[in-house]
Amino acid sequence: MAYVVTESCIKCKYTDCVDVCPVDCFREGPNFLVIDPDECIDCTLCVAECPVEAIFAEDDVPVDQREFIALNKELAADWQPIIEKKDALPDADDWKDKKDKLKYLER
Repeated sequence: MAYVVTESCIKCKYTDCVDVCPVDCFREGPNFLVIDPDECIDCTLCVAECPVEAIFAEDDVPVDQREFIALNKELAADWQPIIEKKDALPDADDWKDKKDKLKYLER
């Protein structure tokens, strides 16, 4: 079972999770991160590091976020690995508590 990045990450892109991943399974898009489900080893380290609580075990993804399971898989196939922590997006703190952000996802 892989872990999944959900909507809370959109327009924030905090990368604390990347720093603790032992297998470099994170992929980076313009304003969102995803986890490559084929690379994730289910170690759980990233969950506690996410300041916006965007990462869930696949079986625990909230019902209203289930589409992110397929979205992580799809985007991981196209996006490049991110293996080092970077600064969050400049206005991440303004976006971290907002809901309904899928429409802002940049591919």
